[in-house]
Order: sequence, then C-alpha cells, then structure tokens
Amino acid sequence: MTRLRLAFMGTPDFSVPALKALIAAGHEIAAVYSQPPRPAGRGHKLTPSPVHAYAESQGIDVRTPKSLRNAEAQAAFAALNLDCAVVVAYGLILPKPILDAPRLGCVNIHASLLPRWRGAAPIQRAIQAGDAESGVTIMQMDEGLDTGPMLLSEAVPITAETTGQSLHDALSDMGGRMIVAALDGLDTGTLKPVAQPEAGVTYAAKLTREEALLDWTKPAAELERQIRAFDPWPGSFFLHQGERLKVLKAELANGSGTPGTVLDEALTVACGAGALRLLRVQRPGKAAMEADALLRGYPLPKGTILG
Repeated sequence: MTRLRLAFMGTPDFSVPALKALIAAGHEIAAVYSQPPRPAGRGHKLTPSPVHAYAESQGIDVRTPKSLRNAEAQAAFAALNLDCAVVVAYGLILPKPILDAPRLGCVNIHASLLPRWRGAAPIQRAIQAGDAESGVTIMQMDEGLDTGPMLLSEAVPITAETTGQSLHDALSDMGGRMIVAALDGLDTGTLKPVAQPEAGVTYAAKLTREEALLDWTKPAAELERQIRAFDPWPGSFFLHQGERLKVLKAELANGSGTPGTVLDEALTVACGAGALRLLRVQRPGKAAMEADALLRGYPLPKGTILG
C-alpha cells in the first residue's frame, strides 16, 4: 500500500474512527480541517470539535476556517500538495477549487446506502422510515449534495433494537475500516468509481427539536421507530402539565382509544393506530427511569390525556 499525503476534513465524534484508521494505516495527514470551536457546557466555554481535539493530541496541524469559498483558504489548501482529501461529516461546502486540488480528488464517507438518504441526517431517517438496512458508501465528491460516483458500499441490518446511537457507532467504525481499502483501490486503479443510480434517491432532512414531539395521532409503529431514531438527539418527548417528558424506550402494545389517552396502569398510550407502552421516561432535570418507577412518584392514571 502506498503512503498517501492526505487532508482529513471532519468535525463530530462520528468522524474520529476514520482519522484513527488512516493514521494507523501509515498515511501522512498533512492537515486536519474541522469546524471552529464552539461554546459548550454551562460556562459556554469555546470547545474544539472531537476531530479537532483528537488531531491535536496526535500533533497534527488543525485548521478551522469558517468558509472555504475565499481565495486565501483555497490557496492554502492547494499548497498542501495532497494526494487526496478524506471528508467525513465536515459541515462546510467544498467549492470546486477545493474538490479539484488533490491528485485523487476528495473522497467522502457517507452514512447511508446511496442514493438513498443523501443529506444531513441519514442515520436517523433510515430508522425512522423503517428501512431494513443502512450502511456506508465511500464516494468521490462532486459539487452536488452527496451525488458523486461510488467507490465502495457495505450494508448493515436495522433491527427492532437499533437506535440512532447504536447505528451511529456501527457506521462510524465501518467507515473507518472501509476508507483505507477505498484509498488503496483508488490509488492503484483497482477500484473504479460507479455512478449512482438515478432511481431511489431520497433526502435526509436535518433533525429539529420541534419534530421530536410525539404526535399521538400517528400510528404506534411510526412513533416507536421515531423514539429509537431520535435516541440520543433530539430525543422524543411528550408534554404533560407543563413538563417535557423524554421517552427513551417504548414497545408496541395492544389497545385503542382517543390518541394520547393512557389506557392502563402500565403507561400504555393510545395512538392513531394501535398503542405504545412507554418503558423508559425522563423528567426534566432528573435521571431516566423505568415506567413503573416513574409512576410511583409521578402518577399518570388510566384516562389521563397526554399532550
């Protein structure tokens, strides 16, 4: 395997395993690009991203431009004289001069089986939609939104236990493993880019806090998938007596009634179709607890209407 001179462009913890894998494979990381430090925690102290922090711990030069659209940033990138740039959940648009600068172009690790779920939140949208599988696609980047030709893809099943967090972790590790093979194949010419099919394109819209509110008029099966998909963020919730109660786990149950009505003493809630038994709930400022423990201190008797 040839030792390549790379830039790594990523921001959240999802991206870190790929950076670790490239370092372990012996590639030269000329620079790491990440989103600028942002306020975090109670003190709103400026905090570097997970990728930024890990790269600094490895003694790698970290760059945090707010944009790559200006000539100065593009010249600085071109001066790195790269073989390739690896992009994983970076968060900035790469203009054409950036895409064209490395010898082998820019390669992206995307957390879906393209062309399904292009866009910002492919992990959560796949679970929410009830997809049977998800996966990772390694693609060469172009100017479109996740539209570039594919180099490698690998699938993983979505089960009834899969959450946003568990799928995130699985795909993060998978991407780290796959990128090393993809770069080797791209460099040697043994891996040929394949255009994405025109059929089957879907877009994964960015998650919002507002859509995490449980709409009891929806089918129970849809709400159960939402709860798993939005774990840990933004976290599905319902409102009751001015409180925002987060639902961390639920299961499908028998029962029917006016949507939002508590049907029994086990916190089974009527939905638009079927019912949902809430298994793990968290009140504001308190630890998450099993439903029976919650009900001992926070009664939600049969007939209660949840907001």
